[in-house]
Amino acid sequence: MMKLYFAQHTRATRPRWLLEELGVPYELVPVDLLQREHKSPEYLRVHPMGSMPALEDDGHAVFESAAILLHVADKFPDKGFAPALGTVERAEYYQWMMFCMATMEPPLSAYSAHSRFLPEHERVPAEADRGKKRFTDIARMLEEKLKGRPFLVGERFTAADVVMASILNWGGGMGLLEDFPALRAYVERQMARPAAQRAQQ
Repeated sequence: MMKLYFAQHTRATRPRWLLEELGVPYELVPVDLLQREHKSPEYLRVHPMGSMPALEDDGHAVFESAAILLHVADKFPDKGFAPALGTVERAEYYQWMMFCMATMEPPLSAYSAHSRFLPEHERVPAEADRGKKRFTDIARMLEEKLKGRPFLVGERFTAADVVMASILNWGGGMGLLEDFPALRAYVERQMARPAAQRAQQ
């Protein structure tokens, strides 16, 4: 059975969401960040950087939320959460997965860190401004891409929607989607899914 190491309000909600969508058995292992359990020797053997999330599958550790999603979606191809290998839809699926993690999340993370997360004496307002501007530019592009589209790839929900919706939901929580009605509607649809709701618990 797969074992997901989990803490609320972290990227661990992404693999939990997909596991809930799949409806497959898994073990949820709570990790108390306030007690620094993620820096314990036991957890560092699973994730050497001591970050969230991590998954153990048949004793093999996998970390990085997008990598876990790619692995788990491929593990159950009959469930349809990843397009078929070799198709143009599969290429688009990879594209959005990489875009989310490499292009979209870093500026949002910088904005979050330098506007609210870091201690005030460590914040750099210019970094917050740069992150916000870059994320806004990305959101403007996505507003056009997602207008009239229920999902990122084709006509069905995939693991790429888990990542995209979770990042946009994060940005929306900081007030960055006020000017983007299509993105707000997209987030509302995805976050209303029963599996998404269970993943937040």
